[in-house]
Amino acid sequence: MAEVNPQPGDETTSPLAMPPQPMQIVLGSGNRPGPSLLNQATEGRVPGVITTTTDQLFAMARKSSLWTLSFGLACCAIEMISTYMAHHDFDRFGVVTWPSPRQSDVMIVAGTVVKKMAEPIRLLYEQMPEPKWVIAMGSCATNGGPYYRSYSVVMGVDHIIPVDVYVPGCPPRPEALLYGILKLQEKIMADAGAGDASETA
Repeated sequence: MAEVNPQPGDETTSPLAMPPQPMQIVLGSGNRPGPSLLNQATEGRVPGVITTTTDQLFAMARKSSLWTLSFGLACCAIEMISTYMAHHDFDRFGVVTWPSPRQSDVMIVAGTVVKKMAEPIRLLYEQMPEPKWVIAMGSCATNGGPYYRSYSVVMGVDHIIPVDVYVPGCPPRPEALLYGILKLQEKIMADAGAGDASETA
């Protein structure tokens, strides 16, 4: 069988068939030192090297291993529980439910916050280590929901503790809580970037 050698102008020549060009690392000649390897890495001349800050590295670890202090106060808890089940699988985001505030870093307030529960919620929030975040899940936790201006219901958990992400709905679907976790992960990374900018300013 005869072999056909494609010419440079032939349509069968593909850029994928061309051998990849190696990246050049600049070395010094003789006893003179070369440019800093760190500078070459930041310019993209060293293959397989990624540069970042410690704040961004810690933020990447935090956003991928969120331990939630999850407690259900009303019907939103059913939707929160179903988010952990196999169909939605919270574990794929690194979200692990944890029964103790001492090791948790995210509090999910799911349901109606009555005034009798206000002080226990504040106490649990204060027992969580820094950094910590709060997700208000559902209309009741956001602004009182159907119990708006009730004598026994707090008009939103943000009257007690600071809230980072609001998940609307009555009750919100599990997909909405998943979206809220994604937004919280974006916020964690954005806060790390803002910390870098304030240090350099």
